[in-house]
Amino acid sequence: MPQPRLIATDLVIGESARWHDGRLWLSNWGAAEILAFDLDGNRELITRVPTTIPFSIDWLPSGQLLVVAGNEQRLLRQEADGSLVDHADLSGLPGGLNEIVVDGRGTIYVNGGEDFHPDEGAAPGFIAAITPDGTVRQVADQIAFPNGMAVTEDNSTLIIAESFASKLTAFDISDDGGLGNRRTFSEVLADGICMDAEGAVWTPSWYDDGPCCLRVAEGGEVLDRSPLEQAGFACARGGPDGRTLAMLSADWHMAEGFEVNLERLTTGPHTGQLHTATVTVPSAGWPNHR
Repeated sequence: MPQPRLIATDLVIGESARWHDGRLWLSNWGAAEILAFDLDGNRELITRVPTTIPFSIDWLPSGQLLVVAGNEQRLLRQEADGSLVDHADLSGLPGGLNEIVVDGRGTIYVNGGEDFHPDEGAAPGFIAAITPDGTVRQVADQIAFPNGMAVTEDNSTLIIAESFASKLTAFDISDDGGLGNRRTFSEVLADGICMDAEGAVWTPSWYDDGPCCLRVAEGGEVLDRSPLEQAGFACARGGPDGRTLAMLSADWHMAEGFEVNLERLTTGPHTGQLHTATVTVPSAGWPNHR
């Protein structure tokens, strides 16, 4: 069981964790900030974004930063001068946006939806693909609160966290970026995810009534875990040898509802934290394999 080491505090809600150019990048929800941290906890404000929550990040193969502004239903690209411009028109999609992943072929996947609530059978979420030629199309629907996504190293499989269904769902990726052969990868409470070289998924979750990040295999076996003191929101794999696990958490109480929690975090003491832990199996796949 890898033990966490506290790297940074005073975040609002850290989300969309990504390793890039030797540092851990994240979206600081509620503060409209994209931050980057080194392994000693030194932080840099990369940019401010025209939204507060939700927003997520990844990179094009060219190295340009992409930012999903969720409520505004915009996909932004950072230019050389630091400005953010619209990368693609996503206004035809059926709802606001949440997470993003760019696979090894340059296909961008975003997800989102409207009217999310944890009622049984409620699944208004979707996944959309934006191919390198700029084509935007919906490639999956009926997702029960779409959250973090990851793509395998060979670009053959996309895995998404369906948070309100408490499961990870896998799809085969076709040559044109479409998704098919939908199936359950693992039944586990999941949020922002990443993969390793043995095909397992790391995800924030709960185990023995405590918050943690779990390493789960296809089929549901829990292979490892790293404990957290607060609810986890996202995890990422990277570091010099791909064996550093980064975990984002905050003081969140599920029973109190989204709006109550958000009000507490944005107006009171910032409780968001970044921890790291050393694991044995290196990272693989997308995001974070850069």
